[in-house]
Amino acid sequence: MESIQRFTHRLLPIPTPGKFVKTVSDTLFPTNIAVRFHRSRNTLFKPKCSYPERAFDVGLITRRSHRSCSAARTGWFRGLGEKKQILPEIVKAGDPVLHEPARDVPPEEVTSDRIRKIIDDMVVVMRKAPGVGLAAPQIGIPLKIIVLEDTKEYISYAPEEDTKAQDRRPFDLLVVVNPKLKRKGNKTALFFEGCLSVDGFRAMVERSLEVEVTGLDRDGQPIKVDASGWQARILQHECDHLDGTLYVDKMVPRTFRTVKNLDLPLPIGCPKLGVR
Repeated sequence: MESIQRFTHRLLPIPTPGKFVKTVSDTLFPTNIAVRFHRSRNTLFKPKCSYPERAFDVGLITRRSHRSCSAARTGWFRGLGEKKQILPEIVKAGDPVLHEPARDVPPEEVTSDRIRKIIDDMVVVMRKAPGVGLAAPQIGIPLKIIVLEDTKEYISYAPEEDTKAQDRRPFDLLVVVNPKLKRKGNKTALFFEGCLSVDGFRAMVERSLEVEVTGLDRDGQPIKVDASGWQARILQHECDHLDGTLYVDKMVPRTFRTVKNLDLPLPIGCPKLGVR
């Protein structure tokens, strides 16, 4: 979920992720393997993956970049001895991994090196985007993992009256593996949402004001989060990703628009922004 979600939509420029991240497949797959999909999404070749099969055995693989893995590995030489961290690319709408349900992470694997690496990469990618939430499918990995974080800096970009309306408050980094979300109460709110996988667009989405999320933390210990306001919205947005659902699948009809057009009036008959 993008970090700058505004009631009045006054947005700051957001860097283009492609300038500083590379694809997951750059780091996982050998350069001599061509991966293509039939229209039915069946792979012609199943590449050897650096993640163990139990954690990453799927038939859906994100697009490769044209830069080879070997070139990336020798980057330290071209950089005079300085290694560069290779990060996964944020997957965009249309990639099958975003539109199909993710799989549970086996509890015994939550603390494994491979899962820790996935979580670490997710946090870095989310912060660089910048965003306030990210789900594993958004970096091409169909596992049930979400990370989220909202900071005073992000919140300071929006007018105080707007953050009050959204009940938006800062919270520390939260990692939840195999999250299960339960909506609490009957109150909902309508606000515009954006997504790192749907660049440059927003739409109104109705969300519950309070939720409860249970799952495992990155140490494999049970975790329970009671959230309200904007944090509850972020949790619902990210958990939707794990079900193969984007916010546009739940948007209020006729409210989808570009960021540039956010200040334009809503169509006649559309509900008003705010708590219902």
